[in-house]
Amino acid sequence: MKDPTNPVCRTISTLLSRIGDKWTVLVVQTLSDGPRRFNELRREIPSVSQRMLTLTLRNLERDGLVSRTVTPTIPPRVDYELTALGHSLQKPVNALAKWALDHVEDIHGAQKRFDDEQDARAVAA
Repeated sequence: MKDPTNPVCRTISTLLSRIGDKWTVLVVQTLSDGPRRFNELRREIPSVSQRMLTLTLRNLERDGLVSRTVTPTIPPRVDYELTALGHSLQKPVNALAKWALDHVEDIHGAQKRFDDEQDARAVAA
């Protein structure tokens, strides 16, 4: 599995890149509470651009994690919701988000120590 040319390795790498993406994590977490319209998602994830949200939703739909339902009204209503497969991703995504929240202080401390060491090396050079 360590051979990057192995098709299984490439598939796993591609899937982990998608589900590990910060926008995917935020969209899955937001949709875990139920279906949302596009603009509702934008409001609940204010840091995402319209283009990035569109791409993320399209990729999640392609991967079978999100379904898109168009209701023929004027204007058309489009709702996004997690599929059964998408719901199965909630547990690991929520665990990842919890881990990040639990360790954010540790990570910030490590980053500060690293940056301080780099600054000290730059001054000494």
